[in-house]
Amino acid sequence: MTAYQHFLYALNLLTIIPVRLKATPEPGDTGRAAAWFPWVGLLVGSCVALVKLGLDAVLPPLVSAVLCAAVWVILTGGLHLDGFADCCDGLLHASDPQRRLEIMKDPHLGSFGVTGLVLILLVKTAALAALPATPAGMLSILLAAVLGRWLVLLAGLQPVARPGGMGADMALGLNRRTMLVGALLPAALATMAGLAGWLAAGLAIFTGLGLFALGRARIGGVTGDVFGATVELAEVTVLLAGCLSLSL
Repeated sequence: MTAYQHFLYALNLLTIIPVRLKATPEPGDTGRAAAWFPWVGLLVGSCVALVKLGLDAVLPPLVSAVLCAAVWVILTGGLHLDGFADCCDGLLHASDPQRRLEIMKDPHLGSFGVTGLVLILLVKTAALAALPATPAGMLSILLAAVLGRWLVLLAGLQPVARPGGMGADMALGLNRRTMLVGALLPAALATMAGLAGWLAAGLAIFTGLGLFALGRARIGGVTGDVFGATVELAEVTVLLAGCLSLSL
């Protein structure tokens, strides 16, 4: 695959935007396309930020935030939320690692998954409502979407809990150059946001590392669901950090 094809593949993996791949993905292409994940995040975040700018001018903040959250979910096809809910069900279940993996693969949601899904959507919506339609508020949204997808690259360096699937294909194609290239965009956005941006990035990375540690302890590593949960937790962390910095 060419660099452009890798970008299209990343777009295909992380959004519902229809793309046509001229080449059939080969083993490891998920990892090789990962350098583009933050740029896909920039596209998603830009759409949400533009919607917020428009809606905040005509609607109350809470209504605008609900619609912005809906746009965020629709653009990503609910992919990351699905992974987060599966992680809530599986990683928090009192059983052995193999049984937890089976639960995470089950398409049906349990009580932990439903509760986690509701809570994270509520927190994300509340944070969007609290962020003002200013450059600083928009930058928080962009950083959240970009950094969340860069953390997937960090997740790809973790042990794989299940052979095959997205986690294994990510690990197969991921390398140091991909990590460094992928880090350029979130680093640039954090720098634009100043100290608050770097603090938000640090908190999101700390949250991600905590999730990876939980995955290693509970199922022996990471899966595609852990990737999705990483994105959601990082996004919420950055949005909350943005709200905190703007309120101080």
